[in-house]
Amino acid sequence: MNLNQVTLPSTNVEKSVIFYTKLGLHLIVDASPRYVRFELPNGDSTLSIHKVNAVSTENNPIIYFEDENLDAVVKELQKKGIEFSKLPKSQTWLWREAHLEDPDGNKLILYKAGKNRKNPPWRIN
Repeated sequence: MNLNQVTLPSTNVEKSVIFYTKLGLHLIVDASPRYVRFELPNGDSTLSIHKVNAVSTENNPIIYFEDENLDAVVKELQKKGIEFSKLPKSQTWLWREAHLEDPDGNKLILYKAGKNRKNPPWRIN
């Protein structure tokens, strides 16, 4: 089994296209204003956005995007006008994370974990 597709809700798909394009995703399906799909710059995963009337603000999943050059990526995104609620910070679970939200309030974390993503010192066998 391979997790390769995530779909997020949006009340304004066009704003989401602008935002996710700034993040570096590549638009591959455009059925605006109802639906769009992006491919990520690395790997085989895709991210879709679908039109909804309202986006819940409680207990939503958090989407993580990993990049080995996290601090440089955050600086470049800030130059493009992307705002972060938390700038890169090293966490006790050995990941470095920066937090932000898309135009609909979907929570995103850009992070760098390296080997600790799947093999932290406390991993069980």
